[in-house]
Amino acid sequence: MDKTKYKLLKKGILYDLIGMSSLFIPVVGPFLDLIWAPIAANKMSNMYKDNEGKLASVIVFLEEILPFTDFIPTFTLMWLYTFVWKKEEEPILQTIEVEINE
Repeated sequence: MDKTKYKLLKKGILYDLIGMSSLFIPVVGPFLDLIWAPIAANKMSNMYKDNEGKLASVIVFLEEILPFTDFIPTFTLMWLYTFVWKKEEEPILQTIEVEINE
């Protein structure tokens, strides 16, 4: 689990850097965001499953498509949410009573 966890972090940082790089390309940068936004959303939904991954993919799509929001490290924030901030639900313990008839 730890290796997978840190692989996701490395991928996320790489994808955040790719998304941020368009800020430094004058004139063409905003048009690159039009290409990168759906790719980033797809990558996010592949990295994080279930409803959280779907929501994160919508957020990363909007973040990439909207002007002046490329500096937000959405992939890294999702990793932090998933592995640092999110509380694990404790399992509910149940007692099962058994009667033995002899």
